[in-house]
Amino acid sequence: MNFDFKRMLKFEHNVGEQEKKYRLYAGSALLLISLFIPGGMVLALLVGLVLVATGYSGWCPVYSGLNKNTCGTENNSSES
Repeated sequence: MNFDFKRMLKFEHNVGEQEKKYRLYAGSALLLISLFIPGGMVLALLVGLVLVATGYSGWCPVYSGLNKNTCGTENNSSES
């Protein structure tokens, strides 16, 4: 598995709708945790900011570099 730096700079949407929700929820939870727990939860703050940013924009630089795309892979439970 190779990491493609040139593809990473194209800024193509590669995060699906369901994953966007998960990223936004998890990022928001980490941001709240980092704000209310004293003692410098800097890592939780940074990870929370990255998750919220990638969930909001729909683009993940790691997915771009790995040539991964979850935009069209949502599961439809109504189809059999």
